[in-house]
Amino acid sequence: MATSTAEIAEQPCVLLDNISWETYEALLDEMGESQVRLTYDNGSLEIMTLSLRHERYGSWIGRLIEMLTFELDIPIGSGGSTTLKRKLKKKGLEPDECYWIQHEAKMRGKRDFHFKTDPPPDLAVEVDVSHGSLERLPIYAAFKIPEIWRFVAEHLRVYQLRQGKYRQIKHSPTFPFVPLEKVEEFIRGIAVEDETTLLKSFVRWIRSDILPVYAAGSGGKK
Repeated sequence: MATSTAEIAEQPCVLLDNISWETYEALLDEMGESQVRLTYDNGSLEIMTLSLRHERYGSWIGRLIEMLTFELDIPIGSGGSTTLKRKLKKKGLEPDECYWIQHEAKMRGKRDFHFKTDPPPDLAVEVDVSHGSLERLPIYAAFKIPEIWRFVAEHLRVYQLRQGKYRQIKHSPTFPFVPLEKVEEFIRGIAVEDETTLLKSFVRWIRSDILPVYAAGSGGKK
Protein backbone atom coordinates (compact mmCIF):
# COMPACT_ATOMS: atom_id res chain seq x y z
CA MET A 1 0.00 0.00 0.00
CA ALA A 2 1.82 3.07 -1.26
CA THR A 3 -0.60 5.70 0.05
CA SER A 4 0.64 7.30 3.27
CA THR A 5 -1.64 8.00 6.22
CA ALA A 6 -0.96 11.73 5.81
CA GLU A 7 -2.14 11.61 2.19
CA ILE A 8 -5.19 9.57 3.19
CA ALA A 9 -6.21 12.08 5.86
CA GLU A 10 -6.34 14.88 3.29
CA GLN A 11 -8.94 13.12 1.14
CA PRO A 12 -12.66 13.00 2.05
CA CYS A 13 -12.99 9.29 1.30
CA VAL A 14 -10.59 6.58 0.15
CA LEU A 15 -11.50 2.95 -0.57
CA LEU A 16 -8.68 0.40 -0.61
CA ASP A 17 -9.03 -3.26 -1.59
CA ASN A 18 -7.08 -6.37 -0.60
CA ILE A 19 -6.13 -4.95 2.78
CA SER A 20 -5.18 -7.51 5.42
CA TRP A 21 -6.68 -7.51 8.91
CA GLU A 22 -3.21 -6.83 10.30
CA THR A 23 -2.89 -3.68 8.16
CA TYR A 24 -6.32 -2.51 9.35
CA GLU A 25 -5.32 -2.92 13.00
CA ALA A 26 -2.00 -1.16 12.37
CA LEU A 27 -3.82 1.83 10.87
CA LEU A 28 -6.17 1.93 13.85
CA ASP A 29 -3.18 2.13 16.18
CA GLU A 30 -1.37 4.75 14.08
CA MET A 31 -4.33 7.07 13.56
CA GLY A 32 -5.48 6.87 17.16
CA GLU A 33 -7.88 9.69 18.03
CA SER A 34 -7.53 11.53 14.71
CA GLN A 35 -10.59 12.80 12.84
CA VAL A 36 -10.57 9.80 10.53
CA ARG A 37 -13.04 6.92 10.43
CA LEU A 38 -11.93 3.46 9.34
CA THR A 39 -14.44 0.89 8.09
CA TYR A 40 -13.24 -2.63 7.29
CA ASP A 41 -15.20 -5.35 5.53
CA ASN A 42 -13.51 -8.57 4.48
CA GLY A 43 -10.45 -7.00 2.86
CA SER A 44 -11.98 -3.67 1.80
CA LEU A 45 -10.89 -0.66 3.85
CA GLU A 46 -12.64 2.70 3.68
CA ILE A 47 -10.86 5.70 5.19
CA MET A 48 -13.00 8.79 5.61
CA THR A 49 -12.19 12.17 7.11
CA LEU A 50 -14.94 13.61 9.31
CA SER A 51 -16.40 16.98 8.38
CA LEU A 52 -17.74 19.59 10.79
CA ARG A 53 -21.25 18.89 9.52
CA HIS A 54 -20.88 15.17 10.19
CA GLU A 55 -19.50 15.65 13.68
CA ARG A 56 -22.07 18.29 14.58
CA TYR A 57 -25.02 16.08 13.66
CA GLY A 58 -23.53 13.01 15.34
CA SER A 59 -22.81 14.85 18.56
CA TRP A 60 -26.23 16.55 18.53
CA ILE A 61 -28.17 13.31 18.05
CA GLY A 62 -26.18 11.85 20.92
CA ARG A 63 -27.10 14.80 23.14
CA LEU A 64 -30.79 14.31 22.36
CA ILE A 65 -30.64 10.63 23.26
CA GLU A 66 -28.76 11.38 26.46
CA MET A 67 -31.16 14.13 27.47
CA LEU A 68 -34.15 11.90 26.71
CA THR A 69 -32.83 9.14 28.97
CA PHE A 70 -31.91 11.69 31.65
CA GLU A 71 -35.38 13.22 31.76
CA LEU A 72 -37.04 9.79 31.78
CA ASP A 73 -34.61 8.40 34.36
CA ILE A 74 -33.51 5.55 32.09
CA PRO A 75 -30.05 4.14 32.92
CA ILE A 76 -27.65 4.43 29.99
CA GLY A 77 -24.00 3.72 29.26
CA SER A 78 -22.26 5.71 26.53
CA GLY A 79 -19.81 4.04 24.17
CA GLY A 80 -19.13 7.04 21.92
CA SER A 81 -17.17 6.04 18.82
CA THR A 82 -15.65 2.91 20.36
CA THR A 83 -14.03 0.82 17.64
CA LEU A 84 -16.10 -2.31 17.10
CA LYS A 85 -14.14 -5.07 15.40
CA ARG A 86 -14.22 -8.82 15.06
CA LYS A 87 -11.28 -10.61 13.49
CA LEU A 88 -13.34 -13.77 12.96
CA LYS A 89 -15.88 -11.81 10.90
CA LYS A 90 -13.18 -9.64 9.26
CA LYS A 91 -15.25 -6.55 9.97
CA GLY A 92 -14.69 -3.36 11.92
CA LEU A 93 -16.03 0.18 12.22
CA GLU A 94 -16.58 3.11 14.56
CA PRO A 95 -20.17 4.27 15.12
CA ASP A 96 -20.80 7.99 15.51
CA GLU A 97 -22.31 7.23 18.91
CA CYS A 98 -23.35 4.02 20.63
CA TYR A 99 -25.13 3.17 23.87
CA TRP A 100 -25.88 0.32 26.19
CA ILE A 101 -29.39 0.79 27.53
CA GLN A 102 -31.09 -2.57 28.04
CA HIS A 103 -27.66 -4.02 28.93
CA GLU A 104 -26.28 -0.98 30.73
CA ALA A 105 -25.80 -2.85 34.01
CA LYS A 106 -23.60 -5.48 32.35
CA MET A 107 -21.22 -2.81 31.02
CA ARG A 108 -21.17 -0.55 34.07
CA GLY A 109 -17.66 0.27 35.21
CA LYS A 110 -15.91 -1.56 32.36
CA ARG A 111 -12.91 0.10 30.71
CA ASP A 112 -12.75 -2.10 27.63
CA PHE A 113 -15.21 -3.88 25.36
CA HIS A 114 -14.79 -7.48 24.21
CA PHE A 115 -17.27 -9.13 21.86
CA LYS A 116 -16.58 -12.57 23.31
CA THR A 117 -17.75 -11.64 26.80
CA ASP A 118 -19.72 -8.39 26.54
CA PRO A 119 -23.11 -7.60 24.98
CA PRO A 120 -23.01 -5.41 21.85
CA PRO A 121 -24.32 -1.85 22.14
CA ASP A 122 -28.11 -1.72 22.18
CA LEU A 123 -28.28 1.38 20.00
CA ALA A 124 -25.87 2.92 17.49
CA VAL A 125 -26.03 6.29 15.73
CA GLU A 126 -24.94 6.54 12.11
CA VAL A 127 -24.66 9.92 10.35
CA ASP A 128 -24.28 9.71 6.57
CA VAL A 129 -23.55 13.08 4.98
CA SER A 130 -20.78 12.00 2.61
CA HIS A 131 -22.20 8.74 1.21
CA GLY A 132 -19.23 6.43 1.73
CA SER A 133 -18.42 3.54 -0.56
CA LEU A 134 -18.86 0.72 1.96
CA GLU A 135 -22.34 -0.20 3.14
CA ARG A 136 -22.13 -0.12 6.93
CA LEU A 137 -25.45 -1.70 7.94
CA PRO A 138 -24.33 -5.27 7.10
CA ILE A 139 -21.26 -4.68 9.26
CA TYR A 140 -23.45 -3.56 12.16
CA ALA A 141 -25.57 -6.67 11.58
CA ALA A 142 -22.50 -8.87 11.96
CA PHE A 143 -22.03 -7.28 15.39
CA LYS A 144 -25.70 -7.98 16.25
CA ILE A 145 -26.50 -4.42 17.29
CA PRO A 146 -30.30 -4.46 17.73
CA GLU A 147 -31.10 -0.87 16.71
CA ILE A 148 -29.55 1.76 14.44
CA TRP A 149 -30.51 5.44 14.21
CA ARG A 150 -29.32 6.64 10.81
CA PHE A 151 -29.47 10.28 9.78
CA VAL A 152 -29.20 10.61 6.02
CA ALA A 153 -30.49 13.21 3.52
CA GLU A 154 -31.83 15.30 6.42
CA HIS A 155 -34.06 12.44 7.59
CA LEU A 156 -33.91 10.17 10.63
CA ARG A 157 -34.35 6.50 9.80
CA VAL A 158 -34.53 3.80 12.44
CA TYR A 159 -33.61 0.19 11.74
CA GLN A 160 -34.19 -2.94 13.78
CA LEU A 161 -32.19 -6.13 13.38
CA ARG A 162 -34.48 -8.99 12.39
CA GLN A 163 -33.16 -12.40 11.42
CA GLY A 164 -29.71 -11.04 10.67
CA LYS A 165 -30.85 -8.07 8.53
CA TYR A 166 -31.95 -4.54 9.29
CA ARG A 167 -35.49 -3.48 8.54
CA GLN A 168 -36.57 0.15 8.59
CA ILE A 169 -39.35 0.68 11.13
CA LYS A 170 -41.60 3.54 12.18
CA HIS A 171 -40.94 3.46 15.93
CA SER A 172 -37.80 2.97 17.97
CA PRO A 173 -37.84 -0.36 19.85
CA THR A 174 -35.96 1.32 22.70
CA PHE A 175 -38.21 4.41 22.80
CA PRO A 176 -41.53 3.26 21.26
CA PHE A 177 -43.38 6.14 22.93
CA VAL A 178 -41.30 8.81 21.15
CA PRO A 179 -42.54 10.09 17.76
CA LEU A 180 -39.54 9.94 15.45
CA GLU A 181 -40.80 12.70 13.16
CA LYS A 182 -40.61 15.11 16.10
CA VAL A 183 -37.09 13.99 16.97
CA GLU A 184 -36.17 14.55 13.33
CA GLU A 185 -37.40 18.15 13.61
CA PHE A 186 -35.11 18.74 16.58
CA ILE A 187 -32.16 17.18 14.74
CA ARG A 188 -32.63 19.43 11.71
CA GLY A 189 -33.15 22.41 14.00
CA ILE A 190 -29.42 22.95 14.58
CA ALA A 191 -29.19 24.33 11.04
CA VAL A 192 -31.16 27.41 12.12
CA GLU A 193 -30.99 27.61 15.92
CA ASP A 194 -28.29 27.43 18.58
CA GLU A 195 -28.02 24.15 20.45
CA THR A 196 -28.67 25.58 23.93
CA THR A 197 -31.99 27.11 22.93
CA LEU A 198 -32.96 24.03 20.95
CA LEU A 199 -32.08 21.70 23.81
CA LYS A 200 -34.26 23.71 26.18
CA SER A 201 -37.14 23.32 23.73
CA PHE A 202 -36.45 19.59 23.51
CA VAL A 203 -36.58 19.25 27.30
CA ARG A 204 -39.86 21.17 27.49
CA TRP A 205 -41.33 18.85 24.84
CA ILE A 206 -40.20 15.74 26.75
CA ARG A 207 -41.75 16.98 29.96
CA SER A 208 -45.04 18.05 28.40
CA ASP A 209 -45.60 15.34 25.78
CA ILE A 210 -43.38 12.33 26.45
CA LEU A 211 -43.03 12.02 30.21
CA PRO A 212 -46.79 11.63 30.88
CA VAL A 213 -47.06 8.87 28.27
CA TYR A 214 -43.95 7.12 29.55
CA ALA A 215 -45.07 7.36 33.20
CA ALA A 216 -48.49 5.96 32.33
CA GLY A 217 -47.03 2.97 30.49
CA SER A 218 -45.78 -0.25 31.97
CA GLY A 219 -42.16 0.98 31.69
CA GLY A 220 -42.76 4.23 33.52
CA LYS A 221 -41.01 4.72 36.84
CA LYS A 222 -42.26 8.22 37.66
